[in-house]
Amino acid sequence: QVQLVESGGGLVQPGGSLRLSCAASGRTFSSYTMGWFRQAPGKEREFVAVISFSGGTTYYGNSVRRRFTISRENAKNTVYQQMNSLKPEDTANFYCAADKIPRRHYYGTPPTGNFGSWGQGTQVTVSS
Repeated sequence: QVQLVESGGGLVQPGGSLRLSCAASGRTFSSYTMGWFRQAPGKEREFVAVISFSGGTTYYGNSVRRRFTISRENAKNTVYQQMNSLKPEDTANFYCAADKIPRRHYYGTPPTGNFGSWGQGTQVTVSS
């Protein structure tokens, strides 16, 4: 089991940027693919981005591609998400999650059920 703690959320104007962080502890972070998901009020949890255990492979949801960038620093047990050109529709609670199985690659949207550890979330609000 891994413990995850997100940070970096807040209120930002449309067109602005935020950088989310997710600090992990409890197991070998560098062996597990990590993902970011989000959930807006009244909506289902939505896939945002995923990064492989090595950091060599990334994949993004259609709504954030070319605006968001996922990265990781295995030496710091941390995964990041740089979010640029934010829109009001990006408003949501953002969660990071760790894959259940080590060393798994994704080349498309991963099933939410493949992620077994979740953080508590960090709220992102995009509004003028």
